[in-house]
Amino acid sequence: MQRCPWCEGFDLYRHYHDTEWGVPLRDDLALFELINLEGAQAGLSWSTVLKKRETYRLAFDQFDPVKIARYDDAKVAQLLADPGIVRNRLKVAATIGNAQAYLALQAKGQSFSQFVWQFVGGKPLQHQRRSMSEVPAQTPESDALSKALKKAGFKFIGTTICYAFMQAAGMVNDHLVSCHRHGEVGE
Repeated sequence: MQRCPWCEGFDLYRHYHDTEWGVPLRDDLALFELINLEGAQAGLSWSTVLKKRETYRLAFDQFDPVKIARYDDAKVAQLLADPGIVRNRLKVAATIGNAQAYLALQAKGQSFSQFVWQFVGGKPLQHQRRSMSEVPAQTPESDALSKALKKAGFKFIGTTICYAFMQAAGMVNDHLVSCHRHGEVGE
């Protein structure tokens, strides 16, 4: 079975590739979790965060934005002492701020899913990439998403992070055409 070469190396990566990566995701809370995990990954490998994902879910109350938005200094200290997550004060603060920004979008009647999917016209962009060298780190769509998220108050959402988010959330199909998942994830 042929896969995208980036996922080879260990079982957790292959499983993630084969079951999640690139599958169109439209659930608001799942997208909120993903954008925060992508931000936590900044400067690290995705495998680092993927290995810590279950601990992140426990530490951040299953990524419940209502709870996260109310985190106080004691909770931040608890998070920064947790070896199961990336203990970076700016990234922890960004997750709290992102929860507040998420709730502000909701208060305006905007679902997070609708907000992010508008940058690809509501349906996945189907790419026909033949090698990893053809996969960009950012695109005009990720530039626009990053700019809009920043304007809405989100942090750790630069264009490269946004493109990784778009790939993972299935907003773009960047499975290589030779990968068995390429045809399976298109809508």
